[in-house]
Parts: sequence; C-alpha cells; structure tokens
Amino acid sequence: MLKRYKLKNYNFLLVILLITISTIGVLLIGSAAREYQSRQLIGVITGLILMVVISLIDYSWILNFSWILYVLNLVLLVILKTGFGEENLGATRWLNIGGFQFQPTEIAKIILIIFFAMFLMKHEDDLNTAKTIFKAIGLLLLPLVLVLTQPDLKNTITISVVFCAMMYLAGLSYKVIGGVLAVVVPMLLIVFFIITQTDFQLPEPLDDAIGYQLDRIRTWNDPEAEENSSGAIQQNNSITAIGSGQLTGKGLNNNSVSSANKGNFVAEIHNDFIFAVAGEELGFIGCCAIILILSLIVVQCIRIGRRAKDMAGMLIACGVGTLVAFQSFLNISVATGLLPNTGTTLPFVSYGLTSLWTFFMGMGFVLNVGLQNRNFLTRNEELLKKKDVYEHRMHRM
Repeated sequence: MLKRYKLKNYNFLLVILLITISTIGVLLIGSAAREYQSRQLIGVITGLILMVVISLIDYSWILNFSWILYVLNLVLLVILKTGFGEENLGATRWLNIGGFQFQPTEIAKIILIIFFAMFLMKHEDDLNTAKTIFKAIGLLLLPLVLVLTQPDLKNTITISVVFCAMMYLAGLSYKVIGGVLAVVVPMLLIVFFIITQTDFQLPEPLDDAIGYQLDRIRTWNDPEAEENSSGAIQQNNSITAIGSGQLTGKGLNNNSVSSANKGNFVAEIHNDFIFAVAGEELGFIGCCAIILILSLIVVQCIRIGRRAKDMAGMLIACGVGTLVAFQSFLNISVATGLLPNTGTTLPFVSYGLTSLWTFFMGMGFVLNVGLQNRNFLTRNEELLKKKDVYEHRMHRM
C-alpha cells in the first residue's frame, strides 16, 4: 500500500498552485459571505491533509478495489432515491449521516475515474470491440441515470465528458469516434431546437425530473421574454458585476452597496457565481489570474499523466485534469452568460466542502501517479534485479 518515495519526485509546483487558488477562494468567499469563510478555510486545510495522505498511498493498490468502490457509489446514489436524501431547491442531492452532510454525486466523479481507469487498462487490447464499448457504456449509464434523476443535469454532463475523454485517451478508434459524433451531434441540435420552443411540454414523469433545467435553457436562449425575465436577472447582474470591476477591480471587502456582492443582486454569490465576485473585486487581472492558475493545474495533471508508469495512472491524472478543466469552463461560462445556469461550482474557489474535498482527493491521486512515473518504475526494476542477483549469489554460497 505504501512505498518509499523520494521527496524530490513530489510535484510541489502543483501543490503551490492548489494552495494559491484555494487561498484566493477563501478570500473571495470571505468577501461574498463572511459567515462561510471559516468553514471554507477549515475545508481547505483538511482537504490538503487528505490530499497528502492519498498521495502517499499506491494508486495501484487502490485500483484493486475498483469494483467495490463502484458498487459503493451505486449504493450511495440509490439511497438518495429511497427517501433518505435531503431536498434543496427542488433537487435531492444531499445525504446526512451522523450529522455529516455530503453530496454522493461529487464523490462519484472521482470514484468513476478510478473505476474506469482500471477497467480501460484491463481492456486495452480489446477496447475497440463492440462488446467492450457497450459494456463500458452500460457501466456508465447505471450511475448516470441515478445522477440525472436527482435531478442533476450539470453533473450528468460533466461525468459524461470525463468518460468520453478517458475513452479517447485509452485509445478509442477514430472510426468509432467519428461514427458516434455523426449520430450524436445532429441529435443534440434537434433536441436543443425542440426544448427551446416555449410550447414544448415534457411527458410525465420526466417533467418533475428535468423540467426546471429546461426552464433555465429557455431563459438563457430568450432572456427578453416576459416569462423568462426573472430568471435572466441573475446572469445579467453577474455579467454587470464582472464588467464593473474593470482592470483592477474594486478591492476585496469593499463597502459599495451598489455592487452585486454587497447589494445582494446575485444569488449564490459565494458558490455558483463566485466568479462574479472575482470580476467585481479583483477585476480583469484577477479573473485572468484565476483562469491561468486553473489552466496550469490542468497542464500539470496532463504532464503527470504523460509520464505515468501505466495506462491507469495516465487515465487517472488526465481524468482529474479533464474534470477540473470542464467544471471550470462550465462555471465561468455561466457567470459570463455563455451557457445557461447550471449550478456548477468553480474548483477550489467556490464554497462547498464536498466539492472541495473531492477535488483535493483527485489531486492526491494525481500526485501519487506523479511519484510513480516511468523513472520510478525503472529504478525499482533495477533494484529488484540487483536483489535477485544478490539472492542468487547467496544461494550458490
């Protein structure tokens, strides 16, 4: 489970980037909603500890329990649907166990990355066969349907994107990819055209599951419509807040009541719309700094993945990198009005302990993959050879 690692192989640059972006997050949350700042700070500290602990555990050992983790993930998601989940804003996404509240879907993201990293490595030789592809899709659909019916469309899309990225990196044939795109892209365009029509009605029971998600899409598609005006205000105010910061921003904890932050013009300002706070108080420079740091974190994940000792390590590192990249893209796109409101957190910046710990867990696995790169594997092989030679000589004596 534990191996002897050399300190010089630890990716301290990635750790510094994570501490920096998390510190910015704590400062922004303190400015947006001071009552949450201390909890976020505790979350960052405990998350860093959790990350370091996981980074010292051999990920290859954890992969042995991939099926157990997969089943556990399904159990947690099923429990949400059996009356034990707590409802908030029309969605049942929270579990409360012994006073500890968390979102199983957030943890599911990392569990599925671990599971499919092992699954795809085992099926490296027959990945492009119909049997393996449909088996992988079937294993994905089980948790995906449970997530979608919470309802949680944004995490359904996020998990799907990460899965597709891992399939591609594992060596999925371009012929298969082209065939899938030729079918899926036209279907998505047709579906988008249909659901943006105001007279389109969902059949039961889909209406309760994803109806309000369609309202968000319609609001984004036609914000000027009278029935959508109230829903469009939040995104419009977010855009205004970001623009009002101009180059350098108004400064953290400013007292201007006309700001989107202090004037309470944007809901969930400490969570889903934390980027609006960054734009208003840190300005264009601050927003660029956040995007740059998140981009560097993703780049480090990719670099570690390219040097991994095996396919599973590569898929874990690149899978976590894809998760950070796509979720950052979603959050910032919503805050700037490029996409409909999804309720997605900005990694390491938004308030939310489950999301924060989940990302730190993912980074712990990435760091462990980095500790066991190809050079590490080569050195171990040399040591094993020397040990075999020594034991052979001792036996002859």
